[in-house]
Amino acid sequence: MLLQYIRDGLVEEEHIIEISDGETGNSTPYYLRSCAKPLQASLLVDFSINKKFNLSSEEIALLCASHGGEDCHVKTAQSLLNKFGLSLKDLKCGVHRPISKTADFNLRLKGIEPDELYNNCIGKHLLFLAICKVNGWNLKSYDENSHPLQKLVKERINALCEVKEDYPVTKDGCGVPILSMPLKNMVTGYKNLFSNPKYQIIKSAFLSHPYIIGGENRLDTEIMQANPKLIAKVGAGGLCIIYNTENNGCIGIKVKDCGMDARRIAALIYLNRLGWGTFECDTSIKTLHGESVGEIILK
Repeated sequence: MLLQYIRDGLVEEEHIIEISDGETGNSTPYYLRSCAKPLQASLLVDFSINKKFNLSSEEIALLCASHGGEDCHVKTAQSLLNKFGLSLKDLKCGVHRPISKTADFNLRLKGIEPDELYNNCIGKHLLFLAICKVNGWNLKSYDENSHPLQKLVKERINALCEVKEDYPVTKDGCGVPILSMPLKNMVTGYKNLFSNPKYQIIKSAFLSHPYIIGGENRLDTEIMQANPKLIAKVGAGGLCIIYNTENNGCIGIKVKDCGMDARRIAALIYLNRLGWGTFECDTSIKTLHGESVGEIILK
């Protein structure tokens, strides 16, 4: 599909969009990026992490999140750190400024430098370390391909996504291995995860805490807040996967040039077409004076 920005009849900008429902889609592999997080989190059920550490639904949501570094996120991350008996020095996710512009502004205003708690990927790193602790695995090398944890993660994700081939593996921005696969396999993985009663606690965490999953101005949070029957998760590189709990439908969206604005517009237009809710999406192109001079279309 094409997302085109048309100004007075002239195509000024366009983005190639791949959309898959799990059945359609080409064989081009893409890295899962943060769309892997709920799939990775399936392991918390296998090792009863939620029961052994008495996790709340909100804390389970953070284990699946790409959070914005807002107070609610940092507080939940700190709670998990305490429950797991870990310290920041155990984490290998690195440090970056909060994704939330408001949270970042507030830190700068107070003269506070962010630490690992503000990293959007801290949840999955905390989960990885918790799994290592209950299995007696080395905590210092949990980010390496050869670690038993990462071997298990790969096995589980490929099983959920019904991947039969070997695709490239690299390191994600936060330093841990990330798999690649065709978009249709990612969609299959979400269907297999969220339709399975075994993983109900993950499904419930998404539905109950959409703001923990992302936060301020995050597409997945926006989608879930607009329609509480949907589960959404974004990933870097223009990815978004959306699961419909009412009909077990699922779609994956990949913007080929990784444009995040294009991802949002394409996703909301397509969701409206599917009838999966009513999503506000201004597709008109306006001047600063409010005069309409064009439109954005998905075709």
